[in-house]
Amino acid sequence: MATITVRVNDDEKAWLQYMAEFYGISLSALLVKYSIKDLEDEYDRQTAQVAHKKWLDDNQRTVSMGEIMREFSSGDD
Repeated sequence: MATITVRVNDDEKAWLQYMAEFYGISLSALLVKYSIKDLEDEYDRQTAQVAHKKWLDDNQRTVSMGEIMREFSSGDD
């Protein structure tokens, strides 16, 4: 397993240790769990932004549920 050193001040370390104890996990597990989760969330946010920009650049548009119902309605209701 690889090791990464993270430098924090004494107050930050105390708070991180408190949070690890609060969750009942090691300090290392706390940092891995929340750092990776936050990075994954940020990656998802940026990916969505890129996809939305491409969608706009391709002149896509949304349609209302009413438009969908009219287009696919058989009229036999």
